[in-house]
This record gives sequence, C-alpha cells and structure tokens, in this order.
Amino acid sequence: MYPSTPPETGRDSWPETGRDSWPENRTGPAGPHRAPDPRGRPAGPDPRSPLDGPRGPEASRHGAGARSGDGHRSVDGHRSGDGARGIDGPRPDGEVDGDLDGEEELPPVPVRRLLSVAIAGFAALLGVGLIFGAQTAGPGARLPFAVVVFGVQLLFVLAWTMAMRPPALPLVGGVAVAVAVAADAAAVLPQIAALAPLGYVAAGGFLLGVLGQLVRRADRARVTESLGATLFIVVGVVAFGTLIVLSRIPKGTQAIFVCLTAAAVALAVARATDAVLPWPRLAPQVPRGAAGVVIGAMLGTLAAGILGSYLVAFTPTSGALVGLVAAAAAALADLAVGYAEAGRLMAGEPPTMWVARHMQGPLGGFALAAPAAYAMSVFFL
Repeated sequence: MYPSTPPETGRDSWPETGRDSWPENRTGPAGPHRAPDPRGRPAGPDPRSPLDGPRGPEASRHGAGARSGDGHRSVDGHRSGDGARGIDGPRPDGEVDGDLDGEEELPPVPVRRLLSVAIAGFAALLGVGLIFGAQTAGPGARLPFAVVVFGVQLLFVLAWTMAMRPPALPLVGGVAVAVAVAADAAAVLPQIAALAPLGYVAAGGFLLGVLGQLVRRADRARVTESLGATLFIVVGVVAFGTLIVLSRIPKGTQAIFVCLTAAAVALAVARATDAVLPWPRLAPQVPRGAAGVVIGAMLGTLAAGILGSYLVAFTPTSGALVGLVAAAAAALADLAVGYAEAGRLMAGEPPTMWVARHMQGPLGGFALAAPAAYAMSVFFL
C-alpha cells in the first residue's frame, strides 16, 4: 500500500479499502473526497460518482485490466480481450467480412454434339443455296436470285422475331416482310445498281415500325424495346438485298462466290469443331469453344484464297483478303448470337422456339457477311 498524503497538507488520507470516484470537478489524479458529515458519518467517496474502481497510484495497477484487460469490462461497457470483438477483431461466427465471397454460379451449359453438327449442316446448305442462286443470275435475269434471297430473308425474319420477341411481334414481323419485298424490288428494278434505294427502304421501314408502335396503346410502355428489335431486323433484311446489288456489278458474282464460300466454310467448320473439340470454353453459359471460331475463320480464309487462284477477277492474295473479312464477320456474328441467347436465359426470360433459336447464328452470320462482301468488292476490286 502506498503512503497517504501527509497530515500537514490538510487533506484526508487515502482509505486502505473502499471505492473512489472521478467527480466532474476533478483537478488531480486522486480527486477530492466528500467532506465529513456533521452528523458523524465518516468521509468517503462521493456517491454521485458514475464510475467505480481504485484510485490514485493503485489505479495504475488496475487501469489496464479495468479498461482493456483480459476478460474485464472497459469504460464504455464493452467486453475486450481474448474472444471479444474489437475494432479490427474477428466477427461473430457465421458473419462474413464485406461482400459475399462469391455468388452462386450457374452450372455450365453442356455442348450438344448432334445439335452442333445439325447447325453446321444448315449453315453449309444456306451458303450453297445463296452461291448457286447468284450463279443463276444473269444480266437480264435477276429475279431468280431475288427469289432465293427473299426466301432467306423470310427465314431471318422468322428466327429473329421469335428470338427477340418484341412487344408488338406481329407488327414487327409484318413490317420486316414488307421491307424485304421492297428491298429486293429496289435492288432489281433500278437501271443502275446502287445501295441508295436500299437505304431509303430501310429508313422507310423503320419509320413505319415507329408509327405502328405509337398507334398501339397496349405496347407503348415498351416502345424502346420494340423499336430496337424493329431496327435490327429491318437492317438485317436489307443487308441480304446487297447481294442482289452486288450481282449486278462487274465481278460481283465472283465476289459473292468467294465471300459466301468463306463464310459458309467458317460457320460450318466452327460448329463441327464444337461437336468434336469445344475447347477452351468462351463462357460457361455459351456452348461454344474458341478453337472452332479460330479454325473456322482460318479455313474460310484458306478456301477463299484457293478460289482466288482460279478466278479471273481475283488473285490468291485478294481472294484471301476478301475471304478473311467475310469469314471473320460471319463467325463473330454467329458467336454473338450465342452470347445474346445466354444473356436472355440468365435474365430469366423463357427460351425461344427451338428451331428459330438455332437458326439465328448462321442467318446472322450471312446477314453480316453480305454487306462485308459488297464493301470489299467495291473498295478492293
């Protein structure tokens, strides 16, 4: 026990036992004691003190334990020490720091080999039909090729409207079919082959879709979604009409032969490779492999280069260059369709019609390869 204050100072000595306090008017490390009661009660700690505990030098021995020692209660009333939660201490059982470690991942979509082979066959047949249709077109006989293109346009409208399911589906489908007829007529009838009439048809079809959407009050709330679907389908339909315009210019038929062959080979090989070697997976929800896309584009370019060595209007280099653009465009469009379908399924939307869903990729690939073939022919041939 430490010695108390000397008596000559006029202050009471420290009690050997008892409880002390920290009053509000404390001026020293010990704090004043209560004055002796006139009725004879001994002096002691102030009962108004909010805290208890040893005072003076003895507090230095108990301060650490009273505030943050093992198993003691601190000034603010919280437990601290072993097993307690401090500012940076462990959280209670079952509680995880920050965000969750990871959301529950969806199981990967399996690759259906027979389906991949079937889609590869459809892409090959589609390419053969367009190529042979272009070969039947002559200077005064564009109508047979226009009929072939119109059939492909109808398949495109059916597949993409059923896949995108815009709010006013009959209206969007009807406008797309009307645009297909007008685009083919605009490609066949003018005396001079040009893309300007096709641009006017596309703008008019989109404007017609906007007006039809605004008239329908039931679907006006989803007008943005419907207009986006209308624009996409109208542009795709008009893109096939560029093949008719390309068949009317010099070297156009040979360009169609080279470009569509490259696109068909790229699509068919990519899908067939997915049936054998779908690796590495580009995404767990997309049943496609990177090997198929790369090999398909390479073989499509090779096929175009070989054809370029036999055609009068091409060389192996120009054929490979034109074929590379067409093959890459078709392969990437087909791959983008897979990602779009996976996004719709992950968003909770019901799957589309089985046939339309698997026709989308090849149709979208040829729809993108057609204007690419026209652009390469005009700029490089």
